[in-house]
Parts: sequence; structure tokens; C-alpha cells
Amino acid sequence: MRATPEVIDVLLVEDDPGDVLMTREAFEDNKVTNRLAVVSDGVSALEYLRKEGQYAQAPTPDLILLDLNLPRMDGREVLQALKGDEQLRRIPVVVLTTSEAEEDVLRSYSLHANAYVTKPVDFDRFIDVVRQIDEFFVSVVRLPGR
Repeated sequence: MRATPEVIDVLLVEDDPGDVLMTREAFEDNKVTNRLAVVSDGVSALEYLRKEGQYAQAPTPDLILLDLNLPRMDGREVLQALKGDEQLRRIPVVVLTTSEAEEDVLRSYSLHANAYVTKPVDFDRFIDVVRQIDEFFVSVVRLPGR
């Protein structure tokens, strides 16, 4: 493990305000210094990633936490679009969702998700899961362009 973990940009694609709040709290509780940006639907996620409109100055995220059940364009469609895009496909995507359905797990990996994590309903467990994701992608994994 590195002595001083680097700060990374994380994009959370989540429409549930409670889950957004829990993720923010998990980052704060774990003293995670990563920058967290949040969009609440699939269309906005692609606009953010493609730096369109209001997101023209958005940083390219080093990691995406993606819910599957989103308005306007669901997470599966977002995953397919970004993994099919030459400029975006290298960004690691962790599917972070309530779905435990095997078909969602299989489809997510078929669409080249880097990990599939079922959201715990228990707050303390949720905090622990976010901490583990963060530790893995900041302290263990070498991210593209870093």
C-alpha cells in the first residue's frame, strides 16, 4: 500500500437521494479525500462523461460507481454506451446496485463492468463496502493515466 494515497475523481451515478447521502457520508467517515461528483440519471451520466453542456468543465473520472436502476437511461445502457466509446471505455466501472438478480450480474460483466457490488441496506455495512471499494481502487489498483 502507498503511504499517501492519491486523490481520484469519482463519479457516482445514483438517483436515490438516500444512497447519495450514504455514499457521501461513507467518504467522509472513511476520511476519503477523493472528489465525488454525482449525477442522478443515465443521460446526465453520459453528458458528464462526454463533457457536454453544463458538464463542459467536468473532470474525467478515475472511477465510476453506477446504479443500474436509473431514470431516462438505465445503468445497463450507460455501461454499454461508455464501454463502447473509445475515449471512455478505460474508466473502471463498479456497478453498485440493490439488484441481486443473476441476470443483472451476468449482463453487467458481459458489458465489461469491472466489479458488481450489491448495496447493503445496513448503513454500517454500506460504509464498509464503500471504504473497501475506495481502498481497492486507490491503494491496490493502478488506474489508467496514473
